[in-house]
Amino acid sequence: MTQDDIESTEVASKTPVQEKEVSMPHRDPNNPYAFPALMPSSADKAVRSFSPDAYSIPTKVQDDWRFTPVDRISEFFQVFEPSGKTRITVSGIDGSEIDPALVEVDEIAKTQAPSGTVLKPNDRVSAVEWASETTAHLVHVKGEVPTPVLVKVVGGGLDLDALHLVIVADDRTHADIVVEHEGQARIAEGVEISTGKDSHISTTFVQEWTADSKHVGNQRIHVGEGASLRHSMVTLGGSCVRIRMDQEFGGNKGDLNMLGIYFVDPGEHVEHRTMVVHNYPECKSRVVYKGALDGKGAHSTWVGNALILPSAPVTDSYELNRNLVLTPGAIADSEPNLEIENGNIIGAGHASSVGRFDDEELFYLESRGVSEREARKLVVRGFFGELVEEIGITAIRDHLMNVIDRRLSRGEDEQMRRVLEEN
Repeated sequence: MTQDDIESTEVASKTPVQEKEVSMPHRDPNNPYAFPALMPSSADKAVRSFSPDAYSIPTKVQDDWRFTPVDRISEFFQVFEPSGKTRITVSGIDGSEIDPALVEVDEIAKTQAPSGTVLKPNDRVSAVEWASETTAHLVHVKGEVPTPVLVKVVGGGLDLDALHLVIVADDRTHADIVVEHEGQARIAEGVEISTGKDSHISTTFVQEWTADSKHVGNQRIHVGEGASLRHSMVTLGGSCVRIRMDQEFGGNKGDLNMLGIYFVDPGEHVEHRTMVVHNYPECKSRVVYKGALDGKGAHSTWVGNALILPSAPVTDSYELNRNLVLTPGAIADSEPNLEIENGNIIGAGHASSVGRFDDEELFYLESRGVSEREARKLVVRGFFGELVEEIGITAIRDHLMNVIDRRLSRGEDEQMRRVLEEN
């Protein structure tokens, strides 16, 4: 090293270090794509309004409607005068009268709380339902309700109708609520569910409409602090059924379990959309939907969204969709979406599948003397069995398995009829 090098080193060592301030990027509302990590979430971008005018008329080019046959439900895009023909009754699931001290049933003005207090409509059809209907049906459960509550909704024909249902559970309430839809209908339905602190609630919705019925539904769900909600959706009939469910937590340690079962016949469209928002710490969610499609033109859609906000550390979230295609010509769309804006989580994942019968399962059963027809029944029963058991209400479990068996038998009868006609 030369003398010049030594002098240069000594000068450099005496020069103070210049600290450079680090500038973190901020999200630019005019250019959200400038920093992808700071892009607004789907919840930030979603329109929430009670006014139908806040939304454009749905078309296939819109992301939320690209799987939906919008031409088949266009009557629900404009405010209408409900027919008022839909009938609603509330009782114990065994037919017994309800105890008014435990279950309050009332018909209130749509704008009277608690109606309109759980989130806001999130698309055109849900805002149209709100603007079209003037009353809300309230089911308010309190304390320990020993017998499942049955809300029976019976369609009044193909005249357009609207229904708004509000389910409220007080703090520390334990209750099972079943909402059964049946008959013929063209109905727009809004449902608000609010569960209190440390409550344990089960809600089960069953759609068994006639083959020419149409049902567009929107459910807005609030899970209280420390509360658990098992929310089950069973769709077994209807020409076109589209139900969207949006949820939020109201405090720490909420637990949400969403179960879905659907069986789609030829020409039917059945669509379920779930949106789970983790907005508080230490909350857990599970979304599991399973469907079977039987016949040409049977079409199902499941879109599952989960959003974990920065305000929700220690989140545990998972969503799953599986579809069993029983015959050629059926279409199942399955789209799970997961947005994570928080690195402090227990777990977050999603999965989906669309497939036919497992040949190995069928071979195993047939090799032990089970006919192919019975083997197929057993596979489908097994496919749905775990979810049906998890619903946890005996009367619903037995009924659903009987309906599934009848659907499979109907398919066999149709195949046999075609064979006889060809010969």
